[in-house]
Amino acid sequence: MLNLVRTSRFILPPIKQFLTSPNVSNQNAFRGIFGNFQKTNFKLPPSARQSETISLRLKSDSSTKGKKAVGYWLMTCGGMVFGAVVLGGVTRLTESGLSMVTWRLLGEKMPRNEQEWIDEFEKYQQYPEFKIKNKDITLSDFKFIWYMEFTHRMWGRAIGAIFLFPAAYFWSKGYFSGPMKFRVLCFGGLIAAQGLMGWYMVKSGLEDRFHSQSDVPRVSQYRLAAHLSLALILYTLFAWSALDHLLPAKTITFNSKEVLIAARKFRMFAHSCKGMVFLTALSGAFVAGLDAGLVYNSFPKMADKWIPDDLLVYEPKMTNVTENPTTVQFNHRILGTTTVSLISILWVMSKKRILPPRAYNAVNALVVIAWLQVALGISTLLTYVPTSLAASHQSGSLILLSTAVWLTHELKKLPKV
Repeated sequence: MLNLVRTSRFILPPIKQFLTSPNVSNQNAFRGIFGNFQKTNFKLPPSARQSETISLRLKSDSSTKGKKAVGYWLMTCGGMVFGAVVLGGVTRLTESGLSMVTWRLLGEKMPRNEQEWIDEFEKYQQYPEFKIKNKDITLSDFKFIWYMEFTHRMWGRAIGAIFLFPAAYFWSKGYFSGPMKFRVLCFGGLIAAQGLMGWYMVKSGLEDRFHSQSDVPRVSQYRLAAHLSLALILYTLFAWSALDHLLPAKTITFNSKEVLIAARKFRMFAHSCKGMVFLTALSGAFVAGLDAGLVYNSFPKMADKWIPDDLLVYEPKMTNVTENPTTVQFNHRILGTTTVSLISILWVMSKKRILPPRAYNAVNALVVIAWLQVALGISTLLTYVPTSLAASHQSGSLILLSTAVWLTHELKKLPKV
């Protein structure tokens, strides 16, 4: 069909002459010519073939550029989510999250003069954090924590804008495949859910449920964990999709079924390690939500004991897992130790497996970052959770998760058994 269409300018004039001719012999001659044309392997003139080659090349180049553009956009969105998690951790560590007591979809108006700052400060004074904890705070101190929370919120809204407008453009240009369109819709839903969960979390710290002087006004650790989990899921999906576009996984051939089975088992174990990294990072939300990092500041023991006495003092017993600061810190230690141990085993296993070339680089990076993350966590604990180290520890968890995603992505195209 392509050859016929491309050479139409060569055969249409004779066809027109034969069809309009009243001479029957001419018509019969046309049938003979057309029959011979069908039986002949008709070749395009050099100019037509060259034009077709250029057309195909232009189409291929356009498709590649579109794929790269989508990949860089996804990487940018993932980087923005990374920044939001780090910024959220700093906001939590500086205890700035409850400074803004209102929420508007398109953003709160920044105070423009001293009187507006005073009005905003007076709103803050009506809520538990000021009444119980920050009675002596000055307007200057309030401005600092307000700016921290404002920056975090506006960063979140910037993620929505950076995602939405390019997504609409790429969709209209046809750069998204069917599965990618579904992912884009999921990304949009997760971003919206993340914003709503953020306000739902802050609202828990503004409720009138803190009455005694010993109460510490803070957001619900459950909502904080939900807020962080949505961010981690969103970040993971962005990172995975960006790798699909910018660093596609490579396939390799295996000379025996046993070697392939061993590689596939390695991939399953790698996914398990990635899950443990995610779970350990999520447990960190409960540590942050309950200030559990300030309970026992020794390592490896907790107050000279391997198992502290107040590990299960809450009733019912299951509430200790998420509400007892001692238990929450204990669990985070166990999860961190288990995760780095499993990653170390994974690294040893990689030396005896046939894997895609880049997978070896990924697993080497994974084990190094895992041990650095453990060292950073212990340092944060022993120094009573300074903001700089604690923020670095949280950033390290995301870097570790990123590396685990990279490793499992490199293993995605292993052949079936």
